[in-house]
Amino acid sequence: MKRVYVARTLTEDAMSTLRSLDADLVIGGDGPPARHELLEGCRGADAAIVTLTETIDESFFEAAGPQLRVVANVAVGFNNIDVESANRRGVTVTNTPGVLDGTTADFTIGLIIALSRNLLQADQFVRSRKAWVWGPTMFLGLDLSAGATLGIVGYGRIGAAVAVRAKALGMNVIANSPSRCPGSSADGVKFVIMEDLLVSSDVVSVHTPLLPSTHNLINSTALRAMKPTAYLINMARGGVVDESALLEALADGTIAGAALDTFENEPNVNPALLGARNLILTPHIASAGRSTRERMCGLAVQNVARILRGQEALTPVMPVS
Repeated sequence: MKRVYVARTLTEDAMSTLRSLDADLVIGGDGPPARHELLEGCRGADAAIVTLTETIDESFFEAAGPQLRVVANVAVGFNNIDVESANRRGVTVTNTPGVLDGTTADFTIGLIIALSRNLLQADQFVRSRKAWVWGPTMFLGLDLSAGATLGIVGYGRIGAAVAVRAKALGMNVIANSPSRCPGSSADGVKFVIMEDLLVSSDVVSVHTPLLPSTHNLINSTALRAMKPTAYLINMARGGVVDESALLEALADGTIAGAALDTFENEPNVNPALLGARNLILTPHIASAGRSTRERMCGLAVQNVARILRGQEALTPVMPVS
């Protein structure tokens, strides 16, 4: 009987499917496993289902053993996995792309509206119980529908889904992507060089994967290039934005505000971020729609089941070149 290690409890339907497999299941708890629990739990496993909170490196593969055939990551990214080491050992790595595009794009637009229209400050103002009277200059924000420009950094599936929603709001959309030629257009989106995107955008929304080339892509230089009235939204991994540079930019008014759904040392959050002005912080929940999380977990389980049956995975991560 094959052994399947599940680092964290998945959604109800996914767990039901797992239990229907002809496999010996080793299932972790609701929270992330401690490092020793991870390494002990994966021993002898033919397959492992993990999340972005687990670091899957050389020591993990050594602990699991040579029979390990697949690591299924319940996430669109896979920077928590040493894919090169997996390739050397003949272990397939899979992720869950595509199924979370819509809900992540919805959440992005929600953050853009909340940030640019001062929703959190307005809510706190009302809750403060201070006496107030409506006025024409009260909590003025950015008119998205009046042709505000959204700059999308990283135009993959999620970036494209955000563009559709932003255009429906009446926003002008530009984007920067390594796969698109500056000056070209598609679906009403104009592709530009990064410098032009930063200078021109009223809102910059980041959706690029975390790679060596994108680490701290949004640094002090990039932030200084933005308009002082502009907002930054980070929907990529935390390391794409230099948090120290962002704190300085918010403190001195280099930009008007920001929203972060991910953090450099997640789940540990830099305490200085908690007191920063005009900054919305959410705990990596952009894909936290019920049906979306069900599909993500279900896809990971499908990938494991297929590999154990000798079939190809539905969403294999490409080998590291």
